[in-house]
Amino acid sequence: MAFKLIDLPYDDSALAPAVSAETLSYHHGKHHQAYIDKTNKAIEGTDLADKPLEDVVAAARGSDQGLFNNAAQSWNHGFYWHSMTGEESSASDELKSMIDSAFGSTDGLKDKLKERGAGHFASGWVWLAEKGGELTIEETHDGDTLADKNGLNPLLVIDLWEHAYYLDHQNKRPEYLDAVVGSKLNWSFASDNLARGNTWRYPG
Repeated sequence: MAFKLIDLPYDDSALAPAVSAETLSYHHGKHHQAYIDKTNKAIEGTDLADKPLEDVVAAARGSDQGLFNNAAQSWNHGFYWHSMTGEESSASDELKSMIDSAFGSTDGLKDKLKERGAGHFASGWVWLAEKGGELTIEETHDGDTLADKNGLNPLLVIDLWEHAYYLDHQNKRPEYLDAVVGSKLNWSFASDNLARGNTWRYPG
């Protein structure tokens, strides 16, 4: 069964002005769709055709860079859409406690996410993840992902590729990070991922 482009979990204007409807129309409707289409084409007629996307990512890592890039980017983008919300969200008591322990406060975590995201060289992703019962901030370069990384449970991710923010913020990545980290992160999604205790699964 072919993978499908998942729907956005909010209206295309819900994240404005941090992320505009115009950006989402290109980023979700064109970039993400292209990754899905290329993944489906690459696995058609193979043993991976009926596997979950996470299995495709794991199978392609280190053996088929083209398939890995497209499958991992398909997964990352699905996770990214859910990592943001246009509505107020709050962390569970468990997540709040872990944030305070690791970063001092939610504001301390936000500052660290913005710092790591702004300092990341070139394209990639900055993640909040759980590892061994503690929170950690991870970075992946280009199309790499935490989808198949044993021992790491991703909770939230922020896209650092320039197409994620250029229409709204030009080349000012720190401005984009301020806007998204400041008020658009989906703490409920992060809390659900923490409670689940394993990696989120791409729908379909």
